[in-house]
Amino acid sequence: MTTGHKTTTVFLTILCGLVLTIFGLTEQWPTWAWPPLAVILVAAPGVAFTIAGRRRGSVPVAFEEQHTAAPIERTEHHVSRVALPSQWPDYDFLISATVRWYALDASRPGRVLNPAGLAVESVLDRARVVTEQREPGRVSLVQHELSGALSSLLPDSTGQLHAMAEDVRLTLHEHDQERLDSLAGVRKDQAVWEHQRKYEQSKRKYLSEDVLKDTGSAVVWWLAKNDEQVERTVEDLGMLARLTSAANDTDVPERLRDLIPQPREEQDGKEPSGWQATACERAPTAADHLADALNALNLEDGDTQRRLLAKQIADAIRDQEQHETADDLVKRFDPPAAFAPDGDPTNENPGATRPSPAI
Repeated sequence: MTTGHKTTTVFLTILCGLVLTIFGLTEQWPTWAWPPLAVILVAAPGVAFTIAGRRRGSVPVAFEEQHTAAPIERTEHHVSRVALPSQWPDYDFLISATVRWYALDASRPGRVLNPAGLAVESVLDRARVVTEQREPGRVSLVQHELSGALSSLLPDSTGQLHAMAEDVRLTLHEHDQERLDSLAGVRKDQAVWEHQRKYEQSKRKYLSEDVLKDTGSAVVWWLAKNDEQVERTVEDLGMLARLTSAANDTDVPERLRDLIPQPREEQDGKEPSGWQATACERAPTAADHLADALNALNLEDGDTQRRLLAKQIADAIRDQEQHETADDLVKRFDPPAAFAPDGDPTNENPGATRPSPAI
């Protein structure tokens, strides 16, 4: 500050001397005026500097305390793929981040010689509190949660430094990610299968406990299916009686036996053949009743609809714990290739795979 004031004073003195000299020559001052002017020009700067120094006074004692504080020195350390526990055992998160910290008081006793280790430990402890409460299947969501939780400078457990983390990245082991994806696919498939199974059970329950509970229920259902065509329903009473009896594994009521249509072979005067001849030599079974009912519906052997309807009725009977009767119906109307009777279209190509019937 003193050097600056002196330089300014000398510069102004020279400038004023030049101005007064030019003015004196222009006005033609007398010779006796020049010596006093020179004395004034030399003495004036010293007087002005002395007066200014007295007005400023001395420098305050606490001047050094007014200096700007030194900037805080921050350092950083990068960690890569450090394992942190998740909510599921044996499924660890892998965290990568840049840890930053600064010491609170470098002059205090017991100064830490490895502040990087202390800062990393503090950050990992804060991250573990979050990850051990989260499922590994939400790794991207947990990553953003950690980025917010570790973004603040907080003191460590010893109180010697503040630490934070940035550029946080969270991943899983590749094999763990593949297992999680596989488990998710299995859960989805299982949910679909459960819905399909419940649908099939509901449909079988509807057929066995409502539609085919007795002949009267079957008649009402058949009447609704045929748009209230009464005459057609009356013609199909025998078929419905046998169908209901087959579904419940009971004999056709005596009052309805006259309505049962005769087998087509008997109507044409022909001898029954194959399993039909065997059925005529013994007491009629549920399969025989069902065969007559399907014949009355004009569902010939080999017809897909014939097999589908027989399969649904067999499933309904199985729900009633009549497994032997259900197996008999399946073997009779929807047999595997090894049990298919001669002449059955399903036996023409034993190697072919028959599509599973849709319920």
